[in-house]
Amino acid sequence: TGFTARKAIEAIGYYGGDLTSITLSDALVPSVVVENAEKLKVTFSSRVPKPMKLKFTIYIYDENNEPNWNNLASEQEQKKVCIKKITPKLSSAASYKHEWILDSLDPKEGSFYKNTEGKIPAGANICIKLKENITEKLYIEVTCEAGGNTATAIIAGSHTHFVYEARNGEVLLDKRQQTTSTDESHALCLDMKTVWEFATTTPLDEIRFMLKARDYNIRAAEESKKGNYGHCLGKTIDRPLSHGIFGDTIFCHIISETALACDARMGGAMIPVMSNSGSGNQGICATNPVAVYAKENENTEEELIRALTLSHLTAIYIKQSLGTLSALCGCVVASIGSSCGIVYLMGGDYSRVCFAIQNMIANLTGMICDGAKPSCSIKICSGVSSALLSALLSMSGHHVTSAEGIIDNDVDKSIHNLTSIGRESMCPTDEKVLDIMTHKGC
Repeated sequence: TGFTARKAIEAIGYYGGDLTSITLSDALVPSVVVENAEKLKVTFSSRVPKPMKLKFTIYIYDENNEPNWNNLASEQEQKKVCIKKITPKLSSAASYKHEWILDSLDPKEGSFYKNTEGKIPAGANICIKLKENITEKLYIEVTCEAGGNTATAIIAGSHTHFVYEARNGEVLLDKRQQTTSTDESHALCLDMKTVWEFATTTPLDEIRFMLKARDYNIRAAEESKKGNYGHCLGKTIDRPLSHGIFGDTIFCHIISETALACDARMGGAMIPVMSNSGSGNQGICATNPVAVYAKENENTEEELIRALTLSHLTAIYIKQSLGTLSALCGCVVASIGSSCGIVYLMGGDYSRVCFAIQNMIANLTGMICDGAKPSCSIKICSGVSSALLSALLSMSGHHVTSAEGIIDNDVDKSIHNLTSIGRESMCPTDEKVLDIMTHKGC
């Protein structure tokens, strides 16, 4: 049977300039009876090649029950008698040409997916599933097929370590028996005392480059204010309502500047950040709280450089025994680093730094990682909040003791208790998280 697809542009918003022209494919003007068709294509185009937001709705009617199109007063009637209404969820687009395809004209089924210049339509022909019978924690295998050609690539061991490449059956690279991360195999043997001494005694010119971490990651936070990224957590915390709850305080500024940078990164903004242990979010979390506190507390540049070095190197030390990838959220590790850096800026000595680490481990151990996504900013805020509380407790001489939970008197043993839980005990957690993520909606 035939269905009538009727166009209805309800609202148009745009960013970055006037929208001078919008066209809808001729197949939808003014209406068309579609018989025995499997897909319906809708195309918008603009003469302004700048990001913009578009919203449109497609109404599908039974051809035997069409409303009176010539009667403008019957708009409500038109909506009532349609047998299916589809409003694609559209967001800012970098391209000025937009194409959406309705994958089914069955009124009970079908959804729109976006197809833009060279990108594979999301949800159209992509299959994501768990790889079985592998031992690597970090493993990504991608096979692409198009135009009669097939290509396969495998990453294993670390985020940039390609171990296999093939094209049309021809093997171009095969190192699948050597999946140990090169970063881990050449890791320095660190302990917390070594980290402290390096951060506090190394000639300043040798670690001055740490200021670049501040420059990149604070700039990311500032750029984030110009758009709406992710869940806008950073902007929310910086609004009057939040100030009424948290106050216009150092605490509020630290949380906001850290969340802003994470919002932008997880929201797809093309903003560079300085990473830590291969993670941009961990780099942000190890940098911004320390940088903001130093600015608010009017610390010297040398104090800031050494605090950033202590923060980042602490995170690197913990990641050494945790591993490249874990079910333990990376913000736990990076927040421990930032807590150490803030203690240093508060005037704390090595013992106070150790107290802060023990407080952090007692609080955040067990926070799961369920992938990189916009809600990471919420977890980062939890970690940074704990970092500040732990720093304040340690400076007051209070810390979690070895009589409590997984904490040991020796700070290095406490750290290894944390990482052994993340590396070994949370492996089943990792499997369950992946299973849930790949079977949602099934």
